[in-house]
Amino acid sequence: MMVPLLDLKAQYRSIREECLAVTEEIYESQYFILGPRVEELEAGIARYCDSPYALGVSSGTDALLLALMAGGIGPGHRVITTPYTFFATAGSISRVGALPVFVDIEPDTFNISPDLIRKCIEDMPEAQRKTVKAVMPVHLYGQCADMDPIGDLAREYNLMVIEDAAQAIGSEYKGRRAGAMGDVGCFSFFPSKNLGGFGDGGVVTAHSGQLYEEMKILRVHGGHPKYYHRKIGGNFRLDALQAAIVSIKLKYLDDWTAARQENAGNYRRLFKEAGLEEIVKCPVEKENRHIYNQFVISVERDRDELRQFLTENNIGNEIYYPVPLHLQECFAYLNYRKGDFPVSEHAATHTLALPVYPELADQQLEYVVEQIRNFYFKR
Repeated sequence: MMVPLLDLKAQYRSIREECLAVTEEIYESQYFILGPRVEELEAGIARYCDSPYALGVSSGTDALLLALMAGGIGPGHRVITTPYTFFATAGSISRVGALPVFVDIEPDTFNISPDLIRKCIEDMPEAQRKTVKAVMPVHLYGQCADMDPIGDLAREYNLMVIEDAAQAIGSEYKGRRAGAMGDVGCFSFFPSKNLGGFGDGGVVTAHSGQLYEEMKILRVHGGHPKYYHRKIGGNFRLDALQAAIVSIKLKYLDDWTAARQENAGNYRRLFKEAGLEEIVKCPVEKENRHIYNQFVISVERDRDELRQFLTENNIGNEIYYPVPLHLQECFAYLNYRKGDFPVSEHAATHTLALPVYPELADQQLEYVVEQIRNFYFKR
């Protein structure tokens, strides 16, 4: 049996006619950049995320970069974030000339620890503390970080809060949607995301009209009006084609999320029935609404051997993420060392993502768990 990590062709078959119709319309209009299709998506995302404002951008990475630029963050500043995330989180901080300051994660959710954020700030010399301008929590794998204490810290130290919600559209924390709790929320429409386009794309949500307007200007090279530039921005525009495809998918997102959540529940049941509860730790549902961008298990032993076994038995899997950011070669200048963030380092060597996409059949889920049981009990 084949069980891919993700099957976008299955999703496409369910919306094929709608996609073909809207792309034909865009080809006929020859209106490819920004415009009414992007505005339609922005309004839909703002409603979905319970945010006053949304701005379509060229990628999730550029969403982060644009948020930092609009917040005036640059050389001489520091931004606190997690070392256990996709590269773009810290990479965007470095690209504006600021310094990423890493804080370890919670062992159950893999999200940044608010207690350790406070300790990090309080342990800094006063002069250094004054250079901390923002905190960038990541809602990893589709579950929100612990945002109340993070918000309290931000108010106490006058920090901008940039939510990296690239994997978390529709997730909730105490009834509030990802992207609506900080100053800015940054989302990705990379094709593998729960809400993905047919290429790169992203969106930024904002609480403040002033910040929204600033990002809107920076999105088009800082020009306002056109060809008049008081600031240097970038080319962060969203294509009309991507916006139209994502708008179609947005209508189905809650149904797809419910299917992912059902699959996650079935995994838990099947692992329990297989006697694997003590070996395989399933994701913790700590907050209101986990959307399962990934279903990441943790195993105390033989992770790499398990991965190889699953691959040999035609089961897609992935390691998110094999090298924490503080150990990446490009961040050597930050002078972190192995052992500085033990929870992140443990997660990097003991976790594995399993297929959880909405179209998974029951037989495929059963096969995944059966093969994991075979690996641990029948070798």
